[in-house]
Amino acid sequence: MNKNIKNANAIRDRIVLEVYFMLDKISLILLIIGGLNWGSVGIFQFDIVAWICGGQTGIISRIIYTLVALAAIWCISLLFRDESSYNKDRTAFGE
Repeated sequence: MNKNIKNANAIRDRIVLEVYFMLDKISLILLIIGGLNWGSVGIFQFDIVAWICGGQTGIISRIIYTLVALAAIWCISLLFRDESSYNKDRTAFGE
């Protein structure tokens, strides 16, 4: 019974770890999109997201802006993560 609990905990930990890695990658992609958009606004005074999605007040534009903001908030956690524990967790699962 104790072995089953350990296996279940290991599986749960693996799933949580993979979700965090996936959220990290998605957040970084969204921040790249946001950074390129802000770069185009700063250099060319052209908002790519607004242009593609029908203006800054369009619902799709506002959703994208909100997702980029949420990604930025998520990425704050990257500043406080211990890099050694990240590598240890990855190697513990055979990666």
